[in-house]
Amino acid sequence: MTGAAAPADLMSPWALFMHADAVVKIVMIGLLLASVWTWGIIFSHARRLSQINRATDTYERDFWAAKDIDAFHEQRGNEPLPTARIVSAGLTEWRRSIGLRSADRSGARERLTTVMSAEVASELDRLSDRLNILATVASAAPFIGLFGTVWGIMRSFIAIAGTNNTSLAVVAPGIAEALFATAIGLFAAIPALIAYNRLTHALDKLEARLTRFVDKFHATLSRELERDG
Repeated sequence: MTGAAAPADLMSPWALFMHADAVVKIVMIGLLLASVWTWGIIFSHARRLSQINRATDTYERDFWAAKDIDAFHEQRGNEPLPTARIVSAGLTEWRRSIGLRSADRSGARERLTTVMSAEVASELDRLSDRLNILATVASAAPFIGLFGTVWGIMRSFIAIAGTNNTSLAVVAPGIAEALFATAIGLFAAIPALIAYNRLTHALDKLEARLTRFVDKFHATLSRELERDG
């Protein structure tokens, strides 16, 4: 049986997209691509942080149980973990400090703090890469969707003026297509905002964990400096 499309068919996402104005279509496509990009970042960062936390649990447990830190570092120093890089940076500076003819224990402690804190900052910068994209999508997507909505509604009113017909049946499809752009904007923005907050919180917890590790390792190296002095 042929005939006009049912209202439900006209309100389907695909129909709303296909009947939208070219500008609104561009807005929708851009927002959908931003949403796909956002989900890719979310999954990759969430998986990466989960793997790092699990591996760090094992590394720290084995590190503090080791009798010889130098031997442990020889075996595990190349692991791609923030804690392993912190240990490497701390041991390198410690060896340089004890190799000086006139060892300055106070200066050595300050240098150890500086070196390991810088390594923590570098690791966090590396792990937070592309999180700014989530913040950008979360803040910009609703306004981009709103632009598509405003544009679509303007086109609908222009169509009303051209046909001299103010019937709701004439204006409703155009307005629905325009509002669909805002819905896609929110679809992109809401997960980005939630994920940004959650991932930032996870990074803050990791920073606190690395800072505690630095403090404990610094105390261990300070004791070694006292023995050498």
